[in-house]
Amino acid sequence: MVVDERPLIMHVIHHLLMGGMENGLVNLINNLPESRFRHVIVCIENDSEFRERIVRKDVSIVVLNRSRIGVWALRRQLFGLCRSLKPAIVHSRNLSGLDALLPARLAGVPYCVHGEHGRDVDDLDGSNRKLALLRALHRPLINRYITVSKDLQDYLVGRVGVAVTRITQIYNGVDTGRFTPASDKPRSVLPENFQSPDKIVIGTVGRLQAVKDQATLLRAFAGLLEKHPDKASCLRLAIVGGGPLFDELRKLADSLGLTENLWLPGKADNIADILKAFDLFVLPSLAEGISNTILEAMATGLPCMVTAVGGSVELVTDGYNGKFFNPGDVHRLCDVMADYVSNAELRKQHGQNARQTVLERFSLDAMMFNYQQVYEHGLV
Repeated sequence: MVVDERPLIMHVIHHLLMGGMENGLVNLINNLPESRFRHVIVCIENDSEFRERIVRKDVSIVVLNRSRIGVWALRRQLFGLCRSLKPAIVHSRNLSGLDALLPARLAGVPYCVHGEHGRDVDDLDGSNRKLALLRALHRPLINRYITVSKDLQDYLVGRVGVAVTRITQIYNGVDTGRFTPASDKPRSVLPENFQSPDKIVIGTVGRLQAVKDQATLLRAFAGLLEKHPDKASCLRLAIVGGGPLFDELRKLADSLGLTENLWLPGKADNIADILKAFDLFVLPSLAEGISNTILEAMATGLPCMVTAVGGSVELVTDGYNGKFFNPGDVHRLCDVMADYVSNAELRKQHGQNARQTVLERFSLDAMMFNYQQVYEHGLV
């Protein structure tokens, strides 16, 4: 029997659904050297067809369903997995991933990495003392922290009490070959009434949940049509993604009279093609870590209108490759969209600047190198 000498990394994640953190994990596994590491993904809750984006055939996925079995059974199963699989590194992510750390240590795992990828839904400003204490209690179990933004690094240092020397900040990277500007606008992926060259398509991509606040975008777009009725025939809005608020957002759109101008397709897999068909990108989130969706839009050469929250301010430079607005500020978002709609040259220049920003600072190669350095250090 041949023994596989490659060290095993156990990635513990809340679920494997379509999302920014999950996309980052898939990119990591697909691009780290196959000859160097093995991987297993442990889902605290569930997985989905998103698993099919993993191109490697040697990656196992274990689904534990915490909400069904309870937290203590979950920890027993995590302990058993660590004992049987003997990972060299356990890499947990976000709040639910903390549940893996004590079982990993009790099972003898020599090195634990913990990643913080964004704010918790019920702690958008990081002020929740209970959650900060929970993280602080797990500090002794963690060898190395990874944060995807300077904002999250500051949170760990200031609120959780982690020494900055124990934190590695690694920006998400984007595949600039897959996400690239189109020479023209290939709009066959959009509805027929979105496809003509005179249409200006404003779009967003993301899970339809409260923290993403697509409702603000709908209201701002309705305001844009009301303020500029002369442009109503050429303005279109696309909100791409699935999630629990789909029906609620559809009802809101109908009440705002947006039926003819809106495309709400639900979940989509061809995001790179859809982004190429947009003219402008909006992300109205109430909180963000480092948004993969912003990076993908920037790589596609789109000006980005984003809320000035979390790591988004580390990606977008106001007035250079996009514009900021405050969370929930319908009027400001309406005005920002109007600025771009009325100025094609501004759209072009900010889009070019967005692409250049990604090429210079957020490459997938840089992300892979930095993660591999963390893992190699843990194997010494």
